[in-house]
Amino acid sequence: MADDSKSGRAPARQDEDVPAETGENGGELREMEHLVADAPASVRAGAEVIRDFWKTLPNSPGVYRMIDASGDVLYVGKARSLKKRVANYMRGIGHGGHRTMRMIAETAAMEFVTTQTETEALLLEANLIKQLRPRYNVLLRDDKSFPYILITGDHEAPQLVKHRGARTRKGNYYGPFANAGAVTRTVNALQRAFLLRTCTDSYYENRTRPCLLFQIKRCAAPCTGEISLADYGHLVEEARGFLSGRSSAVKQMLAGEMQAASEALEFERAARYRDRLAALSAVQTSQDINPQGVEEADVFALDEQAGQFCVQVFFFRNHQNWGNRAYFPKADKSLPPEEVLTSFIAQFYDDKPCPRLVLVSHEPAERDLLVEALSARAGQRVEIAAPKRGEKRDLVAHAAQNAREALGRRLADTSSQRKLLAAVGEALGLAEAPRRIEVYDNSHISGTNAVGAMIVAGADGFMKSHYRTFNIRSQDLTPGDDYGMMREVMQRRFTRLLKEAPRARPEEARDMSQADMASDPSRLAEKRGADGLPDLPPETDGDGAFPVWPDLVLIDGGKGQIEAARQVLAELGITDVPLVGVAKGADRDAGRETFVIPGREPFRLPPRDPALYFIQRLRDEAHRFAIGTHRARRKRDIGRNPLDEIAGVGPARKRALLHHFGTAKAVSCASLDDLQRVPGINAATARLVYDFFHETDGR
Repeated sequence: MADDSKSGRAPARQDEDVPAETGENGGELREMEHLVADAPASVRAGAEVIRDFWKTLPNSPGVYRMIDASGDVLYVGKARSLKKRVANYMRGIGHGGHRTMRMIAETAAMEFVTTQTETEALLLEANLIKQLRPRYNVLLRDDKSFPYILITGDHEAPQLVKHRGARTRKGNYYGPFANAGAVTRTVNALQRAFLLRTCTDSYYENRTRPCLLFQIKRCAAPCTGEISLADYGHLVEEARGFLSGRSSAVKQMLAGEMQAASEALEFERAARYRDRLAALSAVQTSQDINPQGVEEADVFALDEQAGQFCVQVFFFRNHQNWGNRAYFPKADKSLPPEEVLTSFIAQFYDDKPCPRLVLVSHEPAERDLLVEALSARAGQRVEIAAPKRGEKRDLVAHAAQNAREALGRRLADTSSQRKLLAAVGEALGLAEAPRRIEVYDNSHISGTNAVGAMIVAGADGFMKSHYRTFNIRSQDLTPGDDYGMMREVMQRRFTRLLKEAPRARPEEARDMSQADMASDPSRLAEKRGADGLPDLPPETDGDGAFPVWPDLVLIDGGKGQIEAARQVLAELGITDVPLVGVAKGADRDAGRETFVIPGREPFRLPPRDPALYFIQRLRDEAHRFAIGTHRARRKRDIGRNPLDEIAGVGPARKRALLHHFGTAKAVSCASLDDLQRVPGINAATARLVYDFFHETDGR
């Protein structure tokens, strides 16, 4: 997104101030070369790389990528003129911060894509940032798709359902809603108000009598003719009208029907209308504030505290509040709020529909360009406004207040989390509080669908983007061999870690973060490299804040699992990663866990120790993640068995083979003689099964 000279991330866009060619501007270019000569050696090297690419660049709009020696993308930027924009990086100094200089120093290659307009470049930039997640860009975190309500249009009796993902099914979509809970509450209320079916089409087609939803007045039961399709169609139109913003008209119509039924002494029918009106009121009440002057808008409010950002997003559709969500984008603290918000909005609407009105707390950088880009993507005119008065201003102020509170809670949680990490370090005898904790667990049923799981926790809580699963692959493991599974998981995890993030200075088990360096100039001087720039620890990730190497490894298990893990790390030459086993207590009671550390006697923590509760949370999260992964894999495999693919092997013979060998994997490893000994399997079938697996292996 837009760069800023004060940010320390990329120099300001001053296209007109940078020479595009030599020729008559040769004096300015020589002055730029003089600036490069004054830069540190690594920055000069990066600037030379950039200059080699700059020589052949056109003056057209486009997107550029700065790439390091390992092929990872450092930064994605857009330009009105690629040649003029990239020339900014050739100065080497005067960029206003170490991060931009480091970005130049790390640049080993560049890639470019030219576009027809700067608007296209902005859209492409946002798309590439979300895909590549460069370390020096503003990054949108937790960009999951939003849920919608769908009233289907491909069935005689339309269905009311929750929907997430591509909108390919025919029907009317209403949203977005902030989260699945908001959709569920709204759908439940709409069921009571409009009696629309939520069952699948196949379930609908096979009903012979009404289901329980009809009995509790949640469905009109068109499946069995309890209501005619014409009358059901009226209910559908009422629901569409309500969700389309005509809520007042729908409520007035229902109130009129209730009054008419009451005057006709049809009190039971009047009571049904009364209940439907109450359900509609519940929908609107649960939506907090419902602005009268804003039919459709998204509201973005940004707050900054302690170098962290929070963007609170509210969704208003059809004069109704459909929820909100807080985001915490990763951005350099020196970036101005306007630039962070601009980058956030561009990425936010990369895969989401944009409303006609976007209200913001800060006037975006390059507002006109952003408006043009969003309008092109939405296929309609989009307005971006930072209101100063009236109802719209109240909406933005309300969102800003929520942003401040959400960021305050996050900072408080982070502070509490740091205290817990310090308590864990003290309880387990570590030299310092761990910054990154990895927890490992295995899950299987008698050795089938075996998976290993790793969860990660740090000062910001559970780091779910760092979670990993391992499908156990070894053919030599005895089914149910927990120690062998742990050896395989640890071998694969740390072999890959050594390859991707080698520990150049293994004796420095606790390198400082950039924040520590900045807060202590004397220590910063000690950590500077030969080129005068801060030396980022090799075991930290791209933003220099969260390490990629664990400071503590917890294993759900006792002495056997710990010894298996210790042997693997010793074989890899890793001796400075603390290992701790968390063995379940007597009768598997929480609170009576025994901790196993190589070289120490097993011990327990006091029952009310906060560190113990924290470790239990970590262990339970690893167990939940492992079990969930195992169940998902088992569910996929339930309907997929290689024996089903063998022509001539029906259910009876498959059952005989599985009863005899236990698993399809064991059948595949069996010899021809073993197959022939299975009751009910003749020689021809045994040969058929044997040839199938061996031919498959050969392919």
